[in-house]
Amino acid sequence: MRSRALYDNDKDAPATEAEVSGGIYMPKYFETRLAASPSRTRVWQHICTYLERWIAPDAAVLEVGAGWCDFANNVRAGSVVAMDIDRTVERAAAPHVTAVTGDCTDLSRFADGSFDVVFASNLLEHLTRPTATRLLAEARRVLRRDGQLILLQPNFRLNPGGYFDDYTHVAIYTDRSLADYLASDGWTVRAVMPRFLPLTLKSRGSRLTFLVPWYLRSPLKPLAGQMLVVASR
Repeated sequence: MRSRALYDNDKDAPATEAEVSGGIYMPKYFETRLAASPSRTRVWQHICTYLERWIAPDAAVLEVGAGWCDFANNVRAGSVVAMDIDRTVERAAAPHVTAVTGDCTDLSRFADGSFDVVFASNLLEHLTRPTATRLLAEARRVLRRDGQLILLQPNFRLNPGGYFDDYTHVAIYTDRSLADYLASDGWTVRAVMPRFLPLTLKSRGSRLTFLVPWYLRSPLKPLAGQMLVVASR
C-alpha cells in the first residue's frame, strides 16, 4: 500500500504480517514501484493547487497512507497530519507536518470531528474490503460535519492491463464501483473524475511537470489511469 517503505534495517520492519491490518509489508516496494523521483514534488504542488477547491486555507487535514508525504508536504492548510504504518513518514514529513506512525484503520488517537479533510492516494486498492471498510468508518468518525474525503485511486476501467503491474494490489476499483461503494457505506459522493491523472510517474513524460496544470484542466487526458473521488459524511 502507500504505507510500504524502504527500511533502514531489519529492525524497522514489523515482526510478522499479522501486525499489519489487511496489508503486507514489502520492504523493497519503494525501490520498485514507488522509487524516489525528482519530479514528484513539483507534480504534487500542482495537484494540491487543483484540490484547493475542496480544502479551505484553514482546514485541518489528515493524510492516511502518507508514505513519502507528497500530498501532506505540499497542501496549503491550517494544519496537516501525515499518518503511515511505516516509519518513513517520520523522515519524509516537512517541518510543518505532524508525522504519525500507525495503522490507518485505527484512528483512535484522534478525537471525533478532528479534521476537515481526510485524503488518501493510491491506498484502497492495497487493502482487503473489510479493511477498507474499517478505514472508511474511521475516516467518517474523525471528520467534522460536512468534512471531505478525497481519494485519488487507479481506475481499473481505464487501464486493466496495467492495474496489477503493482504486485501489492489486492482490490479492484473503478470510478463507478468506488462511487457506489462509498454511497452504500453512507457517504455523499460530491465529485467523480474518472480520468484525472496518468497511472504512474514512471515515464519520461513525468519530467514535463509544467504541463500538469494544463493536463488537470484539459478535457483530453491521454494515458489517464487515475481517478479522483470526493465524498462527504
